[in-house]
Amino acid sequence: MATVMVVDDERHIRELVRLYLEDEGLEVVEQSDGISAWEYYNSQPVDLIVLDVMMPRMDGWELCRRLRAAGDKPVLMITAKGESLDRIRGFQLGTDDYLVKPFEPMELVLRVKALLKRYRISISETIRLGGITLDMTSYQIRYRDTGRSESIPLKEFELLAALAGYPGKLQTRDELIQKIWGYEYEGDERTVDTHIKRLRERFGAYERDFKIVTLRGLGYRLEVYRD
Repeated sequence: MATVMVVDDERHIRELVRLYLEDEGLEVVEQSDGISAWEYYNSQPVDLIVLDVMMPRMDGWELCRRLRAAGDKPVLMITAKGESLDRIRGFQLGTDDYLVKPFEPMELVLRVKALLKRYRISISETIRLGGITLDMTSYQIRYRDTGRSESIPLKEFELLAALAGYPGKLQTRDELIQKIWGYEYEGDERTVDTHIKRLRERFGAYERDFKIVTLRGLGYRLEVYRD
């Protein structure tokens, strides 16, 4: 799974970008300023960096310069400035692409995926849970023992994929609703519980492989016992 570091001092921007990139099967790390991002980059593996220009402590220009001097990881700059001189400066410093705020989240996703493809960084297209495999391209479930594939209701698939993408991690109802149903969803949050119940019934025969655990009052966690 490719790891994208999102660097922006605006929390809501980081969260928005994270949700959309995670929906594409990417792992996202958030940093709020250039110095913390630079320190993380030097201690942890990162495949691509999305960074804002105007930030405290160390701005995006300096961070981009350091990143390019340190290696060839792809860099996508985000800024509120749309002037051509800023774009030119960004490319001179070594950024690979440039996006101006406000931007459409899906445009950012497409640009990130294009950069990963250009740099031949793979995006996971399957998630394996013991005897079943989630195919993220066809939205189908493949069964190892029989070799057959089947489609299940889309929201059930997306919910299972959201949990399976981060095994062992607690995810609240609110987080899952935002990922699967979106920010504009105004229905009952118990719809998550209903879909979880259906998934448990559907894959009850595979409890030795994985299990969706309820943390009462908190949310859900998927535990994998064998892959």
